[in-house]
Amino acid sequence: MYLPLVFGLGFWEIAIIVFIIVLLFGAKKIPELMGGLGKGIKSFKEGIKSEDSDSRKEITSGGKEKDEER
Repeated sequence: MYLPLVFGLGFWEIAIIVFIIVLLFGAKKIPELMGGLGKGIKSFKEGIKSEDSDSRKEITSGGKEKDEER
């Protein structure tokens, strides 16, 4: 059975990495780490969206908001 490569890594490389992570952090700590990672990614996406909406407002207003602040 052929599995597609993820970042150029095969099944066994990924399995070894997961095994090492379990050894380092323990099985109980991994859900906490993944939860923190998920929250960080969510926060990052929200920041990107807010920056995108801010830049769109600036473009549509023709930069008037920045001129008014000065």
